[in-house]
Amino acid sequence: MGEKNTPGVKRTARVALGRAPRQSGRMVTITGTYTGDLHCTSIHGPSGTVLATDAPKDNQGRGESYSPTDLVATALATCIATTMAIVARRHGVELDGLRYEATKEMSSEPPRRIERLTVKLWMPPSARKVPEGVLEKAAHGCPVHQTLDSKVEKALEFIWP
Repeated sequence: MGEKNTPGVKRTARVALGRAPRQSGRMVTITGTYTGDLHCTSIHGPSGTVLATDAPKDNQGRGESYSPTDLVATALATCIATTMAIVARRHGVELDGLRYEATKEMSSEPPRRIERLTVKLWMPPSARKVPEGVLEKAAHGCPVHQTLDSKVEKALEFIWP
């Protein structure tokens, strides 16, 4: 696989990290390097895709990329969308056009942590072809939703056409 052209990520970061081990079954390996100034570079083993992170502005960073906690919010929203799409396919329906918005709220008191994740989902017209309640159940059952600690409030809002 060729190098991804990712702004802010140096080619040498990939060389320094080396190739990730082969991926199989349920295991995925992500390798990474702390590159200084509160930035990290990670490589997804199976695809070689490079991801850069930066600390957020409210925590000594420059906010030049996703923060690690932004990735948690992104993981929840994309996991919900993907899980619902898998379930919809079982009903012969594609969810093309489904849109989402994830909002992350950090705690105001120590320890610093994600306090609330809100995900809004704008459902495409095709979603009406899936039996009522099935997609909502799939959303709440996605692996990321199931993995997050119960201390993290997770609010999902479905907006139907």
